[in-house]
Formats: sequence, C-alpha cells, structure tokens
Amino acid sequence: MSKEEKIMTLHPQGKAGVNILKRRYDFIKDFFLKIVQEHGTITFEKLGDMAVDQLTESFDGKVLWYIVTVKLDLEVRGIIERIPKTSPHQLRMKN
Repeated sequence: MSKEEKIMTLHPQGKAGVNILKRRYDFIKDFFLKIVQEHGTITFEKLGDMAVDQLTESFDGKVLWYIVTVKLDLEVRGIIERIPKTSPHQLRMKN
C-alpha cells in the first residue's frame, strides 16, 4: 500500500501547522481560490457556507475544518489576505 503524499500547513501566529493529505489540501485550495477570484472579496462565513453546500458530498473529510486550515495556510503564504477592520471578516486575493 503506497502512502499518500502529505503537506504541512502553516499557521499565521507561528503555531504548529497540521499535516494533511496533499490531495485534500489541493482540492480545498482550488475551490477556495476559484471562489475568492470569482467574488473579488467574500466574507469567510459565506465562503464556508458555499464550501459546505458544494463540497460535502464529494469530499472525504470535514469541509469546514479543512476550509479554516487551508485559509490560514494561504494567508501565511501570501496568496490571500484578510481585509483589515472588516466584520465579519472578509478575504481577497493578495496582489
């Protein structure tokens, strides 16, 4: 049995990331970036709701947990950013 490739995620506050399956990471990341690019800016809550609605049946993990984990990782990698002083907090692609 071959071991699946994993990725260690990053966390903005320098906390330890989590080791998750790369295929799950990539699946959530692709969805996340597609939605953020389509909307320009989007609240994290709306993005989470869309992910649960659209991915729950096709994804073999806890969708919301992965959305949170991948969001933090993408922030640290400078791919997306949380828009300062927004409530509820909003996200956008980082230039």
